Amino acid sequence: MAIEFLKGHGTQNDFVLLPDPAGRLDLTPGRVAALCDRQRGLGADGVLRVIRSEALGLHSDGEWFMDYRNADGSLAEMCGNGMRVFARYLVDTGLAREREFVVGSRAGDKPVRVHADGLVTVRMGPATITGSSVAMVGDRNFSGVAVDVGNPHLVSIVDEDVDGLDLREQPRYDSDFFPEGVNLEFVNPRGEGALRMRVYERGVGETRSCGTGTVAAVAAALHLAGTDTGESTVDIPGGRVVVIMDHGESTLTGPVEFVARGELDENWWAAQA
Repeated sequence: MAIEFLKGHGTQNDFVLLPDPAGRLDLTPGRVAALCDRQRGLGADGVLRVIRSEALGLHSDGEWFMDYRNADGSLAEMCGNGMRVFARYLVDTGLAREREFVVGSRAGDKPVRVHADGLVTVRMGPATITGSSVAMVGDRNFSGVAVDVGNPHLVSIVDEDVDGLDLREQPRYDSDFFPEGVNLEFVNPRGEGALRMRVYERGVGETRSCGTGTVAAVAAALHLAGTDTGESTVDIPGGRVVVIMDHGESTLTGPVEFVARGELDENWWAAQA
């Protein structure tokens, strides 16, 4: 059986996309990790399996379900950049007949809109402030705001340039507060309605962008300003997105690009099981 793949990214948060409408692929953690490995596989921050909700026995308003896996093979609840790539693929291939529709995810159904210029908007749902905690980079502590965007985040707003932080090794965090792990965002305010961010993603490492992370960053910045409504650009190493918060409900808008497509070698695939 030929195994089709596409490679794409949303603000350089890159993914291997596997069309698998009927759920026939045996997508093991080992295969996901091998696909995402940048030396022995295609290289990516995660894998997006395109599968029908009914093939997973799910009750969803969306015909299609974004089965997202982190680069280490673990399951993830949600990925904002991945959702944009996923939605754009459905429209480009005609699997979605309209430009506005719903996609299922482990964090619930997400309404999406694929614009004529190629930008994609995802209604990300609520960004909920859940408390505060501390991230540790080397021997330094950074206080942060904990935000739930369907997955866990800790956002540290800092005065020093985030480009100077050494994120080659995983920052530490309070595992009692975040028993399932956490995505860590380090954010510089850049004037009214503008932020700059770096992110260390759970199960991946530092990435060029994180969609849910940008939503968490804006939610945290607004919370510290005493509100839950506002709009901000967020500059990440991979580009720029726009986040709108309206009484805690969020939307994320940004670009998508596909860079390659082809077929996986069946012998290679079998050997990764």
